[in-house]
Amino acid sequence: MSTILIADDEERMRRLLSDFLKKDGYRVLLAKDGKEAMELFDENIDAVDLIILDIMMPRCDGWSVLRYVRKLSPTIPVVMLTARTEDVDEAFGFELGADDYIGKPFSPIVLSARVRAILRRRSERGQPGVLQLGDIRIDEIKREVRMKDEVLLLTPKEYELLIYFKNNKNIAVSREKILNAVWGYDYFGDLRTVDTHVKKLRAKLAGDRNHIQTVRGYGYRFEVEE
Repeated sequence: MSTILIADDEERMRRLLSDFLKKDGYRVLLAKDGKEAMELFDENIDAVDLIILDIMMPRCDGWSVLRYVRKLSPTIPVVMLTARTEDVDEAFGFELGADDYIGKPFSPIVLSARVRAILRRRSERGQPGVLQLGDIRIDEIKREVRMKDEVLLLTPKEYELLIYFKNNKNIAVSREKILNAVWGYDYFGDLRTVDTHVKKLRAKLAGDRNHIQTVRGYGYRFEVEE
């Protein structure tokens, strides 16, 4: 049974999400503010499989909690909830390491579907290995990426995006294919999400060459020498 930690200062929202997720068979931990969320995460760090964070919370906001979680776990999925829907906020959340971003108001049914998709993709990952692609070394056992012996600090979504590119190296892939493969067919975001993450990943992979080439009007191509 997967365990989900929900942090939201609205009691009604906590109950609503808890009821929906429990019906799907998940164990749920509830926090009424950011401070309590960090305490619950500390106490259950080996059990929590996914975190749902409201951004605007007392004591510690969702951004602070996300930073704290990422220091302890670079891979646990985190979904951000917010009443603010500006693109800059979404980009900021992804930069800090969020896996998904949902603006209020939203349908709990939709959120449940996203949770299932995230956990399913996490469990369906293939057998990890170590691969050298030019100056990029990917260790899927450690979930570690190095460039010229320097460890790159990738967010979970940036890492998944790189793995997708690795599996389709030197092939032009459309934005739609990337979105469906990395975020899932039931993801309700738009193609700007792909562009935002590619921009961040491209900057982190910057070296002697630009590994991620833009295919105008279509998508991207990951070029590496083996």
